[in-house]
Amino acid sequence: MAKKPIALVTGGAQGIGHACAQALAGDGFKIILADINANVEDVALKLGQEASGFVCDMSDPEQISDLFDRIAADHGPVSALVNNAGISEPGDFLDYDIATFQKVIGTNLTGAFAALQRAARMMVDAGIEGAIVNMSSINAQVAIPAIPAYCASKGGVMQLTKSAALALAPHNIRVNAVGPGSIDTAMMAAVNASPDAMKTIMSRTPLKRVGAPSEIADVVAFLISGKASYITGETIYVDGGRLGMNYIC
Repeated sequence: MAKKPIALVTGGAQGIGHACAQALAGDGFKIILADINANVEDVALKLGQEASGFVCDMSDPEQISDLFDRIAADHGPVSALVNNAGISEPGDFLDYDIATFQKVIGTNLTGAFAALQRAARMMVDAGIEGAIVNMSSINAQVAIPAIPAYCASKGGVMQLTKSAALALAPHNIRVNAVGPGSIDTAMMAAVNASPDAMKTIMSRTPLKRVGAPSEIADVVAFLISGKASYITGETIYVDGGRLGMNYIC
């Protein structure tokens, strides 16, 4: 019986990451979840006996290095990476402190680079023609004043995706990104609780609803699959039509 390919999903214990893990498990991948939350092992068990979970702070390059060492020792090289872990840390622009800014960049951009680079090295060393999907955001293109670090990090992820795609193309390793719009996750909890905030979001969303994590996961699974074999360096925006609008905020 052929060995299942391995997919690593960071930030995989909840929300979009967990939905991605479910989708890839359905596509025949052996799933490894990495998450800062201690319940990641329990979440992995619910995905099936072959799934594994590791606690990892994706803002810490040493922990990321240890994570990949453990994966290599216990499971072997990954064939797919979903670079999903991320934080937003909203705050007033004029009072936004450098430590908070660096915290967001550390998780969303530096951590994404560290995981992408290590996964790519694994694939190259093992001769795997794999696929990597980074989680960007519509905020790579449009900005919100209360989340400057998040916007900067996601713009960086978009460019990191292009750079990595060019660097890894000779190895037939594809690198793409997905840019969600307003998705029903914990990050949107404050918006969901406020009718006024939700009204504003809906006024900027042509499809007039928030997206589900599974709708992001379906696009991620497509980009990792052979059906996307000629797509690399792209960011696919899944936003209910928001980026196409000409509106005044």
